Formats: sequence, structure tokens, C-alpha cells
Amino acid sequence: MYTEKVMDHFNNPRNVGEMENPDGVGEVGNAKCGDIMRIYLDIEGDIIKDVKFKTFGCGAAVATSSMVTEMVKGKTIDEAMVISNAAVAEALGGLPETKMHCSNLAADALHKAIGNYRDKQQTKE
Repeated sequence: MYTEKVMDHFNNPRNVGEMENPDGVGEVGNAKCGDIMRIYLDIEGDIIKDVKFKTFGCGAAVATSSMVTEMVKGKTIDEAMVISNAAVAEALGGLPETKMHCSNLAADALHKAIGNYRDKQQTKE
């Protein structure tokens, strides 16, 4: 049902945890399945230096959260903003159709965290 990569990220999730004083935070949830994801960003200049996540949900939700953190670390904000739901699922070698909504949450949480960072930057000006 799940690829080896999905199982690896579920069993050994990367970048789990919270961040004190993050530059951006994004939280999303899916009422239908109950999954909730929160992503924290540490940004220096225009580069995502560190990223953490906390996820309450199924194995696919944990795996997509873990994968998206690996995909964005070291990227610019603009590079991270173009990461799509499909790209997250593809990076994991695919997800069952019934779990595709989980990859949507990971990309959406990332985009919300970037939006939160940008909002904070505008209020500083």
C-alpha cells in the first residue's frame, strides 16, 4: 500500500518538533480525516535555514510532513512556494489515492508558514 520511502519517513520522521521564536508558522487541518499539521520556519535573508513540524494524523500525514521539511531546507522562499502537493507525493514515490489529501496538507502548511513570515515582514516595515 505504501512505498518504502513513505514508511521510512513515517517510522523515522525528520525535523520533528517545535521552534522557539519561529519566523513563520503555518497550520492546516482536514476536518474529514482529522489530520492537523503545523510547520515552523527559521529564515535568514531569503533562505529557509531550519524547519520543524508537528503533525497529528495518519502515517501518510507524518510522512508528507517529514518529506516537505527535507524538500525546503536550504531553499529560498520563492523556491519553497512552488512546491506543490503533487511534488510532495512524488518525492515519496507516490501515495494511495485515498491518502493524497495528506500531501495537500503538507504543501498547504508550508505555504501558510511562508505567508505568515511575509506578513510579519510587512508589519516590520
